[in-house]
Amino acid sequence: MVAVTLLAPVLLGCLAAAKTCTNVTVPVTIMARQGMFEVPTLQSNFDATTFALNFTTQGTNFTNASLTGYQTVNLPANISAKYCKPDNDSSASPTVQVLSHGIGFDKSYWDLPYNDYNYSYIDVALAHGFHTVSIDRFGIGNSSHGDPLNVVQAPAEVSALYDITMMLRSGDFPSVSTAFNKVVHVGHSFGSAQTYLLSAMHPNATDGIALTGFSMNATWLPQTLADWNLHLARLNQPLRFGNQTVSRSSRWTALFFNTAPVQLLQSVLQSIGIQLSPYQVWEEIATTELGDLINQWNATVAPIAQNVPTGYLTWSDFTSNIFAFLHPGMFDIGLGIFSEMTKQPVTLGEIFTLANGAPMINPFTGPVQVVTGQRDAIYCGGDCLNTGGVAASIPAMVKSNFPDASVFETVIQPNTGHGINLHYNSTGAYEAIQTFFTSNNLGGY
Repeated sequence: MVAVTLLAPVLLGCLAAAKTCTNVTVPVTIMARQGMFEVPTLQSNFDATTFALNFTTQGTNFTNASLTGYQTVNLPANISAKYCKPDNDSSASPTVQVLSHGIGFDKSYWDLPYNDYNYSYIDVALAHGFHTVSIDRFGIGNSSHGDPLNVVQAPAEVSALYDITMMLRSGDFPSVSTAFNKVVHVGHSFGSAQTYLLSAMHPNATDGIALTGFSMNATWLPQTLADWNLHLARLNQPLRFGNQTVSRSSRWTALFFNTAPVQLLQSVLQSIGIQLSPYQVWEEIATTELGDLINQWNATVAPIAQNVPTGYLTWSDFTSNIFAFLHPGMFDIGLGIFSEMTKQPVTLGEIFTLANGAPMINPFTGPVQVVTGQRDAIYCGGDCLNTGGVAASIPAMVKSNFPDASVFETVIQPNTGHGINLHYNSTGAYEAIQTFFTSNNLGGY
């Protein structure tokens, strides 16, 4: 029976765990059969727009039209991961949660360094006795990058996830001596899609899964790509994704670091007769691509230029971020801007493999939980409860994809958009996941 739960908001910071975390680099072997696609090399933001138009044109299948064949990718890669355990852990056989982020994020999604980590999923999981391993997916963040069209695709990323899982089970995970008898997987969005594929391809690899920010309904994918107004990542945030460097010794940057961007822009506008209040100037900076262009110049530590190829894309600005990931009025504006400053790109190959070839019928026999914000725009079109009476919710329909699951549960988090962890009431979702695993004998105190 499908259980649909509406969770009341839970105050942030209600649970915290003294923890020990270790950043590790995990060597894996990518082994995946993947599509080979051919599209014109992107050279400008205009080309990114053309790609999005081609991809979303109704009545066409741009993925199939661009597919030229298949190849087996076989290459070594390094996955950046963070392993955490509670300081007071006394369990002889702890359960480890493997956490996979979605598009636009990296592993920090699970342990957001904002407002003294009050939005930390990892803190809540550790407070319930779990260990965690959060990863930068292959091709993203501090993990190995690769060709953004024909290498960094969903199957390659699932291959890395499988290797990491097997290391945790065998006791070969770097810097961790424990061989975990119970390994569960938690994903968000594209990370949930990869968790779904992992459980379908390797049903014995995981003991339980929680799919957050997820449904099997792809109706709103064209809407999402249209909202993103895709730009080349290296042009959108050149100091992070291009090959630009910041020289703080230069006279211009020294001036800029000592002058608030709001005051600087306001004075420039006043010099040409445009009178805007400080708030109006701030809003112009924060909600347009101007914010992306300059927001790293005032960072405490200058970013390391990643110099990613043009096949790495991102959404245009903070307003696009809000539309796709956030429910207005239910998130801290400061955290929203932080998420824009630290956003991660998406590759052409990931866009082509968003559906990732996962079978509609998943043979996994363990417990499955789907946790999605009620106002999720990407997977529910903004209202997960609007199903026309055919089901309790859009995410609840995922039950038909898991006919052999021992337990299936749906949680609808109220007043929450797609990026669950960025909302005021995120801990309500965090708690629901820990309770689900614990109640199904998958660890916890």
